[in-house]
Order: sequence, then C-alpha cells, then structure tokens
Amino acid sequence: MTDFDHELDTSGLNCPLPILRAKKALVGMRGGQVLRVIATDPGSVKDFEVFSKQTGNELLESREEAGKFYFLMKKAG
Repeated sequence: MTDFDHELDTSGLNCPLPILRAKKALVGMRGGQVLRVIATDPGSVKDFEVFSKQTGNELLESREEAGKFYFLMKKAG
C-alpha cells in the first residue's frame, strides 16, 4: 500500500461532495503529496477518474473494499 500525507473520509456523501471536499483538501497540500480519499458513493469511481484528468492530479489508486471506495491522489506540481 502506498503511503499518504492526508486522509479525507467522505463516507455517506454523494456526488459531487466527495470531489469538492477532495479539491479543497488538495489546495492546502504541497505538490507531490498524496491524499487518500474514502468514499461510499459508487459514482465517485468515475468522478475521481475525470477529476484526475481535468486537474492533472495523478490518481495512483482506485479500489473497492467492503463497500467502501479508496482513492490515492498525488497532487500535481
């Protein structure tokens, strides 16, 4: 498992809140740092793929485990 610098739990939140919260968290991070996001919304899988492409932040990992979705995003820069 990849190490991460910050963790954001968006469990129980539906689109677009997980993305909006992740975007806000990434603003406060330095380039190269990794944010781990936990979500329960199945739509977040596609959302984070699109968000990664649009923002240039690298999606290092996207997986599901026991009904939760885990994402690792590396901040661009």
